[in-house]
Amino acid sequence: MSAATPIPATVPATLQPCDARTYRDVMGAFPTGVAVMTVGLEGGFRLGVTASSFNTVSLDPPLILWSLALKAPSLAAFRAHDHFAVNVLGAEQKDVALQFARPADDKFAGVPTEAGPQSGVPLLAGALARIECRVAARYAGGDHEIILGEVLGLSRRDGAPLVFQRGAFHGLAAV
Repeated sequence: MSAATPIPATVPATLQPCDARTYRDVMGAFPTGVAVMTVGLEGGFRLGVTASSFNTVSLDPPLILWSLALKAPSLAAFRAHDHFAVNVLGAEQKDVALQFARPADDKFAGVPTEAGPQSGVPLLAGALARIECRVAARYAGGDHEIILGEVLGLSRRDGAPLVFQRGAFHGLAAV
């Protein structure tokens, strides 16, 4: 058995109070995948947002979750629809992540899409994984709404993921 690795001196020996800045800094140490959540609206209008708050929940039935800030301009649209898609981005899609993270009249400009076969939600071409979902439940979660989705269909391609850590995007070698 190998000897325990000492904790580097840069890590505080005691825990700090949980203020907003410390919380963001500490949670930023955890790398997350980057996804664009999309919804199709009446009249052909589409909406999408970049999110890193996506995770799996259950295998049987297949469930995922993600969260959206209560102050997000897109919250009303996501609340008004029972279907959405999760588009997991590849390492080469940083520009797509930024495009959907910023306010714009048409975040889909220049981004090829196709309609999901179950509900017609927009699926981003070139995404590392695409997951079409039906809303199973919504939960209050502090300053966010947690959206639980039942997976209706999904696909993936090989490639390296786009990840977000400490306020910046990074690519990983293909797994």
